[in-house]
Amino acid sequence: MTGPVDAKSHAGLTVQSLTAGYGGEDVLRGLSVPALAAGEVTALLGPNGSGKSTLLKTLAGLLRPRAGAATLDGLDLTRLDHGERARHVVYLPQSLPAAVHLRVFESVLVAARASDAAAPPVDLPAIDRLLARLGIAHLALHYLDALSGGQKQLVGLAQALIRHPRVLLLDEPLSALDLNYQFHVMRLLRQETREHGLISLIVLHDLNVALQHADQAVMIHAGRLHAAGSPADVITPQALAAVYGVQARVEACSKGRRQVLIDGLEEHPG
Repeated sequence: MTGPVDAKSHAGLTVQSLTAGYGGEDVLRGLSVPALAAGEVTALLGPNGSGKSTLLKTLAGLLRPRAGAATLDGLDLTRLDHGERARHVVYLPQSLPAAVHLRVFESVLVAARASDAAAPPVDLPAIDRLLARLGIAHLALHYLDALSGGQKQLVGLAQALIRHPRVLLLDEPLSALDLNYQFHVMRLLRQETREHGLISLIVLHDLNVALQHADQAVMIHAGRLHAAGSPADVITPQALAAVYGVQARVEACSKGRRQVLIDGLEEHPG
């Protein structure tokens, strides 16, 4: 659906007329997104420069909006201080910070305590179980600065999940992972999202991953909403032509799963 957001609806995470950018340039231009529900993985789609990372940074409090609001069950996230917002929202950026000389287990333990130093002691076996579910238990005693890019990305995901946020914001979490780990991570994220009632918003460039693993999809273009709804309703040949400039088909494979097939580029009169 592409209509205006109902301002009276406070359930879930809602973006209302959000404008944000860098310097004197707006990247998000009055962006409104229908409420994202707890327990669902939402794929955030759009071409490079459309505002996907800017939206995540604004929701995470790293970028102050110039106008609009982002509400979580009626609570305006844009008005919270960093500490209070960190208790609700966890953000994993596309480019991870330089690795410090900590062991993997220690780094996840530090992350678990990051949002609330007064919280009860961390369940240490829970860290072991999370690392095992991510397939990196064997790295628990390895140092972060000795890991590959893909391994660091998985550790970053562990650091995010161990905090059990209300809102999980992931910017291209699959970019450094091979096909096996991409499938594994998306399956785990869906399980964690449902089990803990998270609102998971994930930037994806692979539209087939979104079709297979996401519950919902939001497609933005030039800082505005193009479409939101089920992945099958959002990822259409018409949307791919208008937003990505490609001629494409969305067809079912032999197992009935929908997939995107690119035939060429849209031709624009010069």
